[in-house]
Amino acid sequence: MTSLRTSNELLAPAEKANRRGELGLLLLVDVLIGALYALASLGAKGHIPASLIAILAAIMAMSVGGHFALRVLAPRSNQLLLPLASLLNGIGYVEIARWNPARAQNQAIWSFLAIGGLIGTLYFVKRSRDLDRYRYITLLSAIFLMVLPLIPGIGISVNGARLWIGIGSYTFQPIEISKILLALFFASYFASNKELLSNTTRVIGGRAFIDPRILFPIVVTWGIALMVLGLENDIGFASLLFALFLSLLWITTGRIGYVVTGLGLLVTGGFVASQLFYQVNQRFAVWLDPWSTHSYDHGGQQIIQGWFSLSAGGLTGTGVGLGQAGRWVPEVTSDMIYTAIGEELGLLGLVIVLSAILLIVAQGFFIAQRSQNDFSRLVAVGLSTIIGFQAFFICAGILRVLPLTGITLPFVAYGGSSLLANYIILGLLLRISDENRRQAGGGFIRQMQNEI
Repeated sequence: MTSLRTSNELLAPAEKANRRGELGLLLLVDVLIGALYALASLGAKGHIPASLIAILAAIMAMSVGGHFALRVLAPRSNQLLLPLASLLNGIGYVEIARWNPARAQNQAIWSFLAIGGLIGTLYFVKRSRDLDRYRYITLLSAIFLMVLPLIPGIGISVNGARLWIGIGSYTFQPIEISKILLALFFASYFASNKELLSNTTRVIGGRAFIDPRILFPIVVTWGIALMVLGLENDIGFASLLFALFLSLLWITTGRIGYVVTGLGLLVTGGFVASQLFYQVNQRFAVWLDPWSTHSYDHGGQQIIQGWFSLSAGGLTGTGVGLGQAGRWVPEVTSDMIYTAIGEELGLLGLVIVLSAILLIVAQGFFIAQRSQNDFSRLVAVGLSTIIGFQAFFICAGILRVLPLTGITLPFVAYGGSSLLANYIILGLLLRISDENRRQAGGGFIRQMQNEI
């Protein structure tokens, strides 16, 4: 037992010491963001901003505060997620401050709240498996949050989409939280019905199928969610929800037929929605021909002007503070922030941003791979899928690969509710990561006990 106690004592300090790498990365990110903020002011105004020290102190307070919270609440968690999110958050803040100082102040407040959301998630969620107990509570909460913007006097319509609720002078998108709750519900349902979903239990016309009774509850839930999003005139989150549902179903069963069927339903559903909902019809019209007079006046302008900004950036960009995207591109700090980054930082800057997002997704999948139970594994996959598809849908929309949606670029674009939700996602991934390391360490200790 003395040898075992010594091994435990040696293990704990080593884990704490290893988090110095995360701290070093965070400080490097802070210096980089501070330099970009100073360069943006030099390029645009010809002088270093007087608020540089205050901004740098605030950035360091958030990142270092998050780091020390992780040392206490999740000491064995992944060490790349927080620095990557801080890098994206900082780059986005510099561009927002460049073109809309008022929005930058709000984004700074939401950044502090988002770090608080991450810390709160780690504090209250001691074990990810505990969330599995509240399957139908999370489902009802998700549906309630989605319906909330439809209630007269509470919901607010912006650009034809009714996704916001008013809280004093601030607005909030409850759908951002509901997507996390739906990911938890889908993960719980799929994990508990994995065997039934993976095996054919009904023969119809000489071919084997899964018993429809197994799929009925989950398909109904998915259908209700899509119907609500249709009433709110938002194809972005409807597409995201569909991708989340299909990804978890495929991961659970491994059946490629689900993917093919799902893509067919997506195409069919998109066509039907374009005929039933005006905003969806406009999105498709702009996607097919943004140059027409009607499309240009109803969203085509921001796509076309965004292309001009991207082309002006070239390989290395015009330089921070020297771009003109904010003068011509509508919604340059939210939907189109990707074009502002491309103009001032060039293709290299875009690659850095996308690489950081892909690394977050890759780390999420790695965390899922090391999970010891199906629920935590599917939660990690679902949350990583949310971040990955958010980035894919908005970037594909800007490049006209898909219709443009109002989804924000994760951690980068202006949007407090989106930023808060993404940091909560980060907190859940960090909790699962910490559990994986603890369980792996527990297995090592149990092996030592047996040897002793």
